[in-house]
Amino acid sequence: MRRSLWLIALSFIIYHLSFSSAAAQGTDLLSAKKGVIPGGYNFWIYTPEDYYYTQESTPLVLFLHGASLCGRDMNRALRYGTVAAIKMGRDIPALVITPQNPGGAWSPKKLNDILEWLDQNDYAYDHSRLYVLGMSLGGYGTLDFVGTYPEKVAAAMALCGGCTLKDQSRMGEAPLWIIHGTADRAVSVRESQVVVNRMKQAGTTQRLRYDWLPGASHSALARYFYTSKTYEWLFSHSLADPDRPVNRTVNISQHDLNQAYRDMEKRAEQLEVE
Repeated sequence: MRRSLWLIALSFIIYHLSFSSAAAQGTDLLSAKKGVIPGGYNFWIYTPEDYYYTQESTPLVLFLHGASLCGRDMNRALRYGTVAAIKMGRDIPALVITPQNPGGAWSPKKLNDILEWLDQNDYAYDHSRLYVLGMSLGGYGTLDFVGTYPEKVAAAMALCGGCTLKDQSRMGEAPLWIIHGTADRAVSVRESQVVVNRMKQAGTTQRLRYDWLPGASHSALARYFYTSKTYEWLFSHSLADPDRPVNRTVNISQHDLNQAYRDMEKRAEQLEVE
């Protein structure tokens, strides 16, 4: 009898230690994929804590970094962005792909190769909920990808970027939010304005939102990756939506951006208490 009680108690302890360990790794469930796609990008995969229970309904976020993080050291690609926000305490229940660009413009085809690799290697996700966001060079990559594969993108947010596509006729097919600071000295706001003006001329702005932030510098827009409203806006879209309208009810104010880091600090403190 004592032996049975001891075994039950031991099993109980092992179970809870395992559960606690898994929960503690919630913000570190990262795996590096290097050289898995011949001629393609190296990339990180972040899997949310409950991913293996909710795979088919899990959205996918594709984050594209700027030129300063290009190279071959994959750790550089994690210095800011969606995974960095998760590590700081932001709850983003999505499969997150963070490719690293070795240099040059982002290739829409190589990004699509990653999506195909995920399908071939049993990384299930809700294909009606693919979201793309990027800043600077990543903003260009976001618009280039949306303009090439709009049928795959539920919604996208392009920060302080532009577009390199010669044919931008499909840009208006996916819900899109373009944001740029008027005091950006690294990438002129005119780069984003050219895209918007072309869409206006083509009459394809039904699914477009855009904001020119007065006096905002290039780096100021990085805060968008850390505010919960960015992901609230992205996740409110789906390819299954009739006519795929852009959400115009979620607004991100300067106050929201200012609070982004503070909100995560509070969340981190709550986790420590729990």
